[in-house]
Amino acid sequence: MDFVGGIVVFIVVWFVVLFMVLPVGVRQPDETEAGHMPGAPENPRIWLRFGATSGITAVIWFILYFAVEYDWIHLPLPG
Repeated sequence: MDFVGGIVVFIVVWFVVLFMVLPVGVRQPDETEAGHMPGAPENPRIWLRFGATSGITAVIWFILYFAVEYDWIHLPLPG
């Protein structure tokens, strides 16, 4: 896996993991204020979710990297 391919795989996996992490532990407010959407989370803690997403993605990326580098998964080059 080359440098650009590794970055692309990291970004794709990061977004997939983000969408899996976003709904974890979300609480809706008991009473909504005027102008607020009733389904919006009370305290989204988005930076904590970004950090957890990055950590999980790093572990998955290293597994994928070693799987490709040691030919556990064979990815033929186009052409």
